[in-house]
Amino acid sequence: MTDIINKEVITLPEVKALLQAVNPEEMDQIQRWTYDYVVKFSKSDGEHSNQMKRDLVERCDLKEEEAAEVVNILPQSLEELRAFTFGWKKLILTENLEKILNIIKQSSES
Repeated sequence: MTDIINKEVITLPEVKALLQAVNPEEMDQIQRWTYDYVVKFSKSDGEHSNQMKRDLVERCDLKEEEAAEVVNILPQSLEELRAFTFGWKKLILTENLEKILNIIKQSSES
């Protein structure tokens, strides 16, 4: 059994980048399934997603887990973002939601 060295919240694009560094011949079945999943569903690259996650935490007062969820989904409208964040059971002001969308937009433009 493998010991957990540390825990870190990472996004799907970051998982993809980590798994791309592994030789596919050396992956176990779960790693291959995970890799196939992140290749299909990652919407940005690992470097951009990491920066976006940091910006969301620092500028929008999100928890790291919430920021990672936003980066994984990349909502494009206030309505989509509201529906998504509704499950967090905390009030997020429209001003903050707009800030989140601006960070997403800026990141996708670069």
